[in-house]
Amino acid sequence: MPSELLSPSLAIALSAYALGVASPGPSNMAIMATAMSQGRRQAMALAAGVVCGSFVWGLAAALGLSAFMLAYSWTMVLLKLLGGAYLLYLSWKAARSAWAPTASLQSAHVDAISNARAFAKGFGMHITNPKAIFVWFSIVALALPPDSRQGQALAVVASCAAIGACVFFGYAVAFSTAVARSIYLKTQRWINATLSAVFAYAGIRLWMSRSVS
Repeated sequence: MPSELLSPSLAIALSAYALGVASPGPSNMAIMATAMSQGRRQAMALAAGVVCGSFVWGLAAALGLSAFMLAYSWTMVLLKLLGGAYLLYLSWKAARSAWAPTASLQSAHVDAISNARAFAKGFGMHITNPKAIFVWFSIVALALPPDSRQGQALAVVASCAAIGACVFFGYAVAFSTAVARSIYLKTQRWINATLSAVFAYAGIRLWMSRSVS
């Protein structure tokens, strides 16, 4: 590994990324809820989708596509509209589950979604958020000096992706235990209501956010 990748700046950047992905947010809460309601396999699939979606934006930042998106601002607007709409759709689904009759709530965990659908949900949550590429760009800029090679930027992205995978898969495993699922069955109405509020807030915030300039 080049000496540049062993710098204090890299340690700070990786620490900042780790704190960011571990903090409560739509992706983490979706993984937790899926783990408790659907089980470990579906939660792992959703986590894999989140990791892959995030990694795509990381690669885009490392390859310089953030400059393209700034030059063609309509791409930002389009992705923000799509991303906000998708998050509000997830909010509506969570709200519908929260307000479902008690009998439906008690049997909801039996109707497991497929791994493919779980993966697509996680991937969609990240790939429709255009602000992610600028977060990645900031991480790379913090980790490396301006004259760094593209390969070094890709190495930083790969390191962050590995951290993200550990965090997201860790949530999937931790919240799919028998104890966690038992807690979910007793509190699923409140969990779904909270998840609906988080998705709605994230979607509206994405719509109202200004384009990066």
